[in-house]
Amino acid sequence: MVSTIHDKTVNFFTDPKFGKSPSSRSIPELLDLGIINLDKPANPTSHEVSAWVKQIVGVNKAGHGGTLDPAVTGCLPIALGSATRALSLLLLAGKEYICIMKTHKPVSREKLLSVLEHFRGKIYQTPPVRSSVKRRLRVRKIYELELIECDESSLFLLKIKCEAGTYIRKLCFDIGLLLGTGAHMQELRRTRTGPFSEDTCVTLQDLSDAWYYYKHEGNETFIREIIRPIEEICSDIPKIYIRDSAVDAICHGAALTIPGVLRVSNGIDKNSTIAIFTLKEELVAFAQSTMTTKEILDSTNGICAKPYPVFMCKKTYPSSWKKK
Repeated sequence: MVSTIHDKTVNFFTDPKFGKSPSSRSIPELLDLGIINLDKPANPTSHEVSAWVKQIVGVNKAGHGGTLDPAVTGCLPIALGSATRALSLLLLAGKEYICIMKTHKPVSREKLLSVLEHFRGKIYQTPPVRSSVKRRLRVRKIYELELIECDESSLFLLKIKCEAGTYIRKLCFDIGLLLGTGAHMQELRRTRTGPFSEDTCVTLQDLSDAWYYYKHEGNETFIREIIRPIEEICSDIPKIYIRDSAVDAICHGAALTIPGVLRVSNGIDKNSTIAIFTLKEELVAFAQSTMTTKEILDSTNGICAKPYPVFMCKKTYPSSWKKK
């Protein structure tokens, strides 16, 4: 999480006539720049769930933030409309799972705890035969691997925090190899995808009911709780806040220069992904940084970020630049 925002200058001004805070967007605007933290049920594919969401709310485009196998449940963020372009950030975000692993012979708690030590940190994995990616050896990182509960025989409840692209089914198989008993994944639930956790998940029935109240009774309360602004995708990445006068230039593809910067988050490294925001907390674009936080604060000119992709529409803010 970004913990500190540094002021680049004290000269802050935002014109209330232009733009709006994410919480003030209309429902049609949210349908183009919104995201739903869906609790995927067992059996349908992630693609099917995404298609059902698209059908319920009547949008032309929807996409999910990281495939879950049909039998797997849990956190499946669904982006709507133009927000689908932000899914690349979620696909690379860390994941958290709760898994039931079954060993093929009884194993003591102590032996399992000893083996789990070997699977924390960087591990090597080859994707399973039935996977959507090329089967080649690759490195993934396990941030946390915790034994929550066991029945002192062959069923073990594990909590796993890992890098995107980690195969939990393969992880269980490899743990079984090192135990010498064999093991397989019996059940799996994803409890977090980047900034989205199961605590705020909604079901397809929740979405359908909220949409009914909105369309047939004009009650926006429930649908607003479910369709969240695209800005919530950015809660875990560093941000740069810019002047109103710099917004339209970014929307036309210009690079962000130091004079347009007002505030800067901690944790910006060169060539890292950041988010560019207005003072009204609107997402303008993702960008690749060309300076660190310290360099941005210490500089008076130069390019500090190269935006891509841009989410805000042109002319949302007035133009203060001229074409040569």
